[in-house]
Amino acid sequence: MTIQWFADWLLPVGWGLYIALLVGWIILQKRGPVATLSWILLLGALPVLGFIVYYYFGPQRLRRYRLRRLRSRAALSAQEASAQQQEAGQRLPAAWYLLSRLGTVTSDAPLSTAHSATLLVGGETKFKLLLADIREAQQHIHLEYYIYEPDITGRELLDALVAKAREGVTVRLLLDALGSVRTHRRFLAPLLQAGGEVAYFHDPRIGRRLRPVINFRTHRKIVVIDGRVGYTGGINVTDDGHEARSKNAHRDVHLRLQGGVVRWLQMVFLEDWLYATDQRQPPLEEMDVLLPACEPGRIRSQILHSGPNDERESIHRVWVAAIQNARRRVWITTPYFVPTEPGMMALTSAAMRGVDVRVLVPERSDSLIVTAAARSYYDELLAAGAKIWECPGNMLHAKTMLVDADGSWIGTANFDNRSLSLNFEVCAMVFHAPLAAEMSALFEELLLGSRQIEIRRPQTWPRRLFEAGMRLLSPLL
Repeated sequence: MTIQWFADWLLPVGWGLYIALLVGWIILQKRGPVATLSWILLLGALPVLGFIVYYYFGPQRLRRYRLRRLRSRAALSAQEASAQQQEAGQRLPAAWYLLSRLGTVTSDAPLSTAHSATLLVGGETKFKLLLADIREAQQHIHLEYYIYEPDITGRELLDALVAKAREGVTVRLLLDALGSVRTHRRFLAPLLQAGGEVAYFHDPRIGRRLRPVINFRTHRKIVVIDGRVGYTGGINVTDDGHEARSKNAHRDVHLRLQGGVVRWLQMVFLEDWLYATDQRQPPLEEMDVLLPACEPGRIRSQILHSGPNDERESIHRVWVAAIQNARRRVWITTPYFVPTEPGMMALTSAAMRGVDVRVLVPERSDSLIVTAAARSYYDELLAAGAKIWECPGNMLHAKTMLVDADGSWIGTANFDNRSLSLNFEVCAMVFHAPLAAEMSALFEELLLGSRQIEIRRPQTWPRRLFEAGMRLLSPLL
């Protein structure tokens, strides 16, 4: 009787309460309808396992109120540079000017200028220049990386930082706690002993907070030296990104900037540093050193940043707007291509109106699931007139976009939901024809060794089902 009563009454009632509480909890997150429904279906189908997965990996609310004072300082810096920004804006075509305004409203970082914007192809080139700049540092060196490995490349960079810290230069190193999980404080002890500072972003270990942060990683790669030289792009600190040290090194690019735009890269680092270390804003006299005034340059540029704490989704919005306004071309390089619905609509619409839309992805990324999800979008893109290439060999890890003759984007964000919604990302938007020409030449060079996907061969039923299933999970990837 007891078992029958349990089966007839208690189990259905308990199941109903579980589903009701579950639906309410997820809906209150106010995420996208597709992602919300995906999580509800997952948790409903797997009541215990699904709850555990959602608890650790599901969407969370992240607020960073302590950064507002730093934002107000950024506003003051913007006023100080207003003449420079107005001059830069006046020289922009109308379409680019409106795009830069969108970036300003969504990123709180206004249009600025640079004296130089150097494209760095491969880790060997990047680290050679970076180490040279570090040796010339006089005041401070700020670094933020998703992956920092304790290998040859990591040791070489650490030794350079230790040497500068011993000279009295302020060295701050911010690492993502999950991406750099192998880089323990024991490895970094020489830097700490020399007076350097180290912090970890979002420790995912159980017990560190009520609900561990597994998502919400800082995927940013930022270096700022003396507030005047800045680096960003896709290259992490690892032998896997250094072609002279690994035969399987990723094919990647980075950007070295000099000039006023660097202080907005500095702002991104400082906010992340204060958040990770739970510190207050530095005194104004220190901010004056960290954000030095620079003479206007000729290269119009802007720093975009986005993260799960900011619903404005700056990088996502600017990318979609740029694609929608493109007249001649949209060339995208990304290791993970799992477009959002607005991104997919913008790409197919651009292709349909005759824009040269090209997407270059790895033949095999380091995730079978993401590769399958990406291929599920091919048929729709090809039908709209877009062109797709798969790059074989070492993994293509560059994250770039070219729009028309002089619009370039280089940064840390992939063309996928995780980068645009769940990770902290940063991207440099540069309006400069010579840089766009360099990126265009590199893109076409990569195409020479890649396979164009013109007509997809009929796929087996299990493979089609797998790709379609991974596409269904794309809001969660």
